[in-house]
Amino acid sequence: MPEARLSIVIPNWNGKRFLKTCLDSLRNQTAPHIEVIIVDNNSSDGSQVLIKSHYPEVRLIELATNRGFTGACNTGIDAACGEFVALLNNDTEADERWAEELIAAFDARPEAGIVASKMLLFDQRDRLHTAGDFFTTDGRAGNRGAWQTDSGQYDKAQFVFSACGGSAAYRRAMLDEIGALDDDFFFLLEDVDIAWRAQLAGYKVWYAPSAVVHHHLSATGGGVTASYYDGRNGIWIIVKNMPSSLLWKYRRPIVRRQLSLAWQALKAWRGKEARARLRGMAVGLFTLGASLSKRRRIQARKRVADDYIDDMLIRP
Repeated sequence: MPEARLSIVIPNWNGKRFLKTCLDSLRNQTAPHIEVIIVDNNSSDGSQVLIKSHYPEVRLIELATNRGFTGACNTGIDAACGEFVALLNNDTEADERWAEELIAAFDARPEAGIVASKMLLFDQRDRLHTAGDFFTTDGRAGNRGAWQTDSGQYDKAQFVFSACGGSAAYRRAMLDEIGALDDDFFFLLEDVDIAWRAQLAGYKVWYAPSAVVHHHLSATGGGVTASYYDGRNGIWIIVKNMPSSLLWKYRRPIVRRQLSLAWQALKAWRGKEARARLRGMAVGLFTLGASLSKRRRIQARKRVADDYIDDMLIRP
């Protein structure tokens, strides 16, 4: 059989209840010769048995410990054979043309290192989760069109800042140059971080609205966990990636936003999520040395003008 052009990597942790829907949708793809890899983070719900017994075509990699979203995805990326590698959440259902549309987007846009899908909610199929992601001048990442009714307002294919990691696709040649996901992130915002590195290195992110995925939003992550990693990783992204001229230009709104997040968390101190966010922010600040070390390597690879990046950022 010819080698797959597209490898699909699915990180899984106790997601057995979602796997049948996800994997059945991949069986129905119109693209020929796709490779499907599931990297299991030491699940205890029988996910591994289900995959082995009902989906023999799927390559299962079983990790001895839970290495998080980034660890599982990077393991799958390393094992993948495809010219392109897509990440797909286990709690999704891909449209039958999803893989074909991703491949077509890469072929049509050789400057694109990343392709973003259109993600719709699983239970409200006319409502958007994301149509590509954005980044603001005060340091916030967000989903384009989140919670809006899909009436065709995001049906235009175009360049965007980032792609949601729940259904993002990456060109292997780009990953070989800039690296895969930052494993230190573990979970959350790793997709925006790699988009920053791609943009700085001269690669672009193309939004392909015809590549459609439906998603059980926050089915396998959220709450205290998300609050902690959002607080920590949000600081890391800014320190690692934002060019010096833009850090200086937007220093006041960036600091104001971080102080506002901390103040809101302090006011809600009795809540577990609020305390988790504060812990994450504290860790982000105390580990600035490691972030600055990564920053030097990232900025050394920068091939685009700061004005180019500035034009892509959203003014809140």
